[in-house]
Amino acid sequence: MTLVITGATGHLGRLVVESLLARGTAASDIVATGRNVDALSDLAAQGVAVAELDYAKPETVAAAVKPGDTLLLVSGSEPGSRLPLHLATIDAAKAAGVARIVYTSVLGATTSPLVLAPDHKATEEALVASGVPFTILRNGWYTENYVGEIDKGRETGAITASVGDGRLASASRKDYADAAAAVLTTEGHEGAVYELSGDEAWTFDDLAAAIGELVGREVVYNRLTPDEHAALLTSFGLDEGTVGFVVALDGNIRDGLLAGTSGDLSRLIGRPTTPLTEGLAAA
Repeated sequence: MTLVITGATGHLGRLVVESLLARGTAASDIVATGRNVDALSDLAAQGVAVAELDYAKPETVAAAVKPGDTLLLVSGSEPGSRLPLHLATIDAAKAAGVARIVYTSVLGATTSPLVLAPDHKATEEALVASGVPFTILRNGWYTENYVGEIDKGRETGAITASVGDGRLASASRKDYADAAAAVLTTEGHEGAVYELSGDEAWTFDDLAAAIGELVGREVVYNRLTPDEHAALLTSFGLDEGTVGFVVALDGNIRDGLLAGTSGDLSRLIGRPTTPLTEGLAAA
């Protein structure tokens, strides 16, 4: 069985390939794909097969996927425009005879009001309707999403958001990558839907404290109202759509939509998820 990994030139896909190799998967059983094959040369040097796979070019899916392969479909990075790409990829993989699709979704995709959920909900529904065997990994928040806050904390002694006292159960990308590698290489995951998140949910006060520990100074969390947050982002020159998205996402966090701790992630990877401070330091 060959494992075809999409997005291997990106953060998560690359880590999945590395995790597969670390688990003892033969390099010859992995196809690492991306839009820029040259960026995969180091994996090719390790014996991993590489191929172009661009969601916007279904013919590249047909060329990369062979009958009986398992495909890891790492979701596209642009909310609002990725759904047609996902659907085309599922259709092309089905036509190529793929044995199973493992899809990286988002927490509570089919029921959550999370601003990120609609694309994932529609993709999951299309995947189920396709008749192709599947596994759905509903990934929660990545700790690495807040690496940019470290410099802000170092420079100003503060981080700013409108999440209120909302909690986030984040985990490191490596945790999510290890979970993907586990379901790609072990039995019993067909038809499963996993809600993946960190073992502990933290607040932005906790985030400020973690950053303070890393940079060696006191860092505080400045709470903004949604209107104050929107005004601040607008003053930075961000367009209205981006401002609305960021403020809505902070509202989702404030409402606890990314705070769930099902334990699925630590069970799949066989260890505790990476703590916040450790994850930030590693990133």
